[in-house]
Amino acid sequence: MNPGLLQLATLAAAHPLVPACDHFYFLRHGQTECNARRIFQAADEPLSALGLQQAARAAELLAGEPIRSIVSSNVHRALTTAHAVSAPHGIAPWVHEGLRERHFGELIGTSSANIDWACAPTGGETLSEFVARKRTALDQALAQPAPVLIVAHGGSLYVLAALLGVPVDMGLLGNAQPLRFERDGAGWRVRSLLQQVDGGAAIA
Repeated sequence: MNPGLLQLATLAAAHPLVPACDHFYFLRHGQTECNARRIFQAADEPLSALGLQQAARAAELLAGEPIRSIVSSNVHRALTTAHAVSAPHGIAPWVHEGLRERHFGELIGTSSANIDWACAPTGGETLSEFVARKRTALDQALAQPAPVLIVAHGGSLYVLAALLGVPVDMGLLGNAQPLRFERDGAGWRVRSLLQQVDGGAAIA
């Protein structure tokens, strides 16, 4: 495992998340141009044309799920995605600033191809600050009427999975791929609704 992600997992394991619900959904935002170019991006980066298509596809996949609450990061790319998927449910997303992606400070605009999660970027958040913020926000999001859909970022998914003790396969990190987290005995597992519909194997 990447040393930075190992450190992230260690920080998260010290204060695991204990949701009261038995399942919930997570959706990373649709793709942006900076995602495609692997660039650290600002909060106002919009979805690309492909990202908008991905958000619409995610809305179709989630339309039949019994979602009662939608909680979204207030970052443009996540909120645009949240509004797309909320429409079929007639639910206004609850916007939670704590679900924002990690603030990478002076690294914004530079390459993220070899991202080091353990870095302490000038003008940005340390890893421990980021994990603590995310844990609080995720805990508050999952306290909403269930089932809950969280719309956020790749960093959110890393922290969420670590807080629940769930391994994250790279196949689960795609933009606008709806994920269902569900209890599995004393622990949790995750599967992709996209893979389910397209005939792929579920990844635990």
